[in-house]
Amino acid sequence: MIEFDRVSRRYGDQYALRNLNLAIDQGEMAFLTGHSGAGKSTALRLLLLLDRPTGGEIRVCGERITRLTGGAVARYRRRFGVVFQDHRLLFDRSVHDNVALPLEIAGFSPRDVTRRVRAALDKVGLLGSERADPASLSGGEQQRVGIARAVVARPEFLIADEPTGNLDPQLSSEIMSLFEAFNQVGVTVLIATHDMPLICRLRHRIITLSAGNLIAGDEP
Repeated sequence: MIEFDRVSRRYGDQYALRNLNLAIDQGEMAFLTGHSGAGKSTALRLLLLLDRPTGGEIRVCGERITRLTGGAVARYRRRFGVVFQDHRLLFDRSVHDNVALPLEIAGFSPRDVTRRVRAALDKVGLLGSERADPASLSGGEQQRVGIARAVVARPEFLIADEPTGNLDPQLSSEIMSLFEAFNQVGVTVLIATHDMPLICRLRHRIITLSAGNLIAGDEP
């Protein structure tokens, strides 16, 4: 379970989040939405320990993560797969090498790297593109590579920040279906998005922020 307990984040005199209370159940898929500047990305950054709260506590599976330091932060982050709006692919490496990067950093053997990369690319429908140059792929295919990289280490949690922001409606729907498929095998999925027409059709929980405050978090 992910728990935000009265979490605030202030930058100077401005609050990005204010006394946020929120719980995401293990195995849940939920959408975090709101206008630009509502606090969506800030909440994800705090969860990933890319930033620290000004006040309050964040717990993941009962552990107070805001107290983690040093190597414990790196070990904690390995529990997460992260997908970004702009893919963040390395265009001087092949598709295979982009997806393999988290495994190489974690010290997996070359044999395990190859096996896991092929499995991840198969799940996102890109098994035949292992040796392709990412620049030669469409925007939707590049996002699929980003998703494969996020799940290749089999994380407990899959976090995405506006993953369909640069895609047309058809591709957006396909990408969301991939997130649903990973959720169906037990991965907890939290997606920050402003694409209300799409997420309302998917019938998962929608959590709405406004000016750093929680204003809705109902079940579908």
